[in-house]
Amino acid sequence: MSTGVQHLLPCAEPVQLLTEDGTRTDPTSEVRERGYAFPSDEDLLAVWRQMVIGRRFDAQATALTKQGRLAVYPSSRGQDACQVAPVLALQEQDWFFPTYRDSMALISRGLDPVEALTLLRGSWHCGYDPAATRTAPQCTPLATQAPHAAGAGHGMARRGEGGLALCFIGDGGTSEGDFHEGLNFAAVFNAPTVFFVQNNRYAISVPLARQTKAPSLAYKGIGYGIRSEQVDGNDPAAVLAVTRAAYEHARAGRGPFLIEAHTYRLEAHTNADDATRYRQADEVTQWSGRDPIARLRTYLVGTGALTPEREEQVAAEAEEYAADVRERMNREPEVAPLSLFDHVYAEPTPQLREQAAMVAAELEDAHGSEVTA
Repeated sequence: MSTGVQHLLPCAEPVQLLTEDGTRTDPTSEVRERGYAFPSDEDLLAVWRQMVIGRRFDAQATALTKQGRLAVYPSSRGQDACQVAPVLALQEQDWFFPTYRDSMALISRGLDPVEALTLLRGSWHCGYDPAATRTAPQCTPLATQAPHAAGAGHGMARRGEGGLALCFIGDGGTSEGDFHEGLNFAAVFNAPTVFFVQNNRYAISVPLARQTKAPSLAYKGIGYGIRSEQVDGNDPAAVLAVTRAAYEHARAGRGPFLIEAHTYRLEAHTNADDATRYRQADEVTQWSGRDPIARLRTYLVGTGALTPEREEQVAAEAEEYAADVRERMNREPEVAPLSLFDHVYAEPTPQLREQAAMVAAELEDAHGSEVTA
């Protein structure tokens, strides 16, 4: 195999910088050659803090579904390092394209948690301003955000903005045509787009072995001429290091980058799913022992970067954050039925105006007062 092709391939084994017990590994020759720099304690402390807050937020959102305050919630517990590290490494001018499972990533981006939960509450299609936050709406159809991210990266490059597009995808999304179209477009146009696959082993109930025969999903990049890597997705240090290298690659004008993060979804697909129908309890127990928060905590305590006082402070901060989410989500949302017709067309069509008038009339009959369309 020529050198020009060889450099596109991922490492033979997922990149790992911290073992499951929280100690630094002796990097393989492949990892050393690729120059994945071990992050500073300061950066890892920021990742740990946000994972703790994100985990508490995730638990609170799960509880809100049981209270009827959310229509559905896809938990990302267990995927915390994948949700937090890549987002914290973004710059302000970068764009982020999330999936429906990435609420933890949205709050890591700095979005208001109630706005981030608006879609899952069912009260609006997107609760935040995509243009202002440079964060696309959460994508429910699998992988349709991949061409969007490729196009956004290409557009930023054409305008000379110096930014990149980060696209989150699940392992199931890699079986969709949109994923391959997005990769191909990004490669052909040399777009600064990073595709980050969170391989949590299941596409709802379909195990990875029934989705692909590739050695790993990271190998899919070579077919499009895209530099690729696979990483231990429960190792926050490795996720941050590999993602930063991918961002540097994209910003330098060397084109897109594909990352596969090996991780695990500890909860069911959503609160409406019964995961016991397709996976065994001992599998979940095994992956619970690979907790990314515990792994990084052990390392930071060992270096002295994380003190008991700091740990107590962050725990209190996480509780305060969850309490604020709970209090605001328990308020009844203000609904405006006629807003259904907003943002459909720049200039409403005659049919849309007719439909809006019909709804307004029904509301007037129901409430006994005039409602303007």
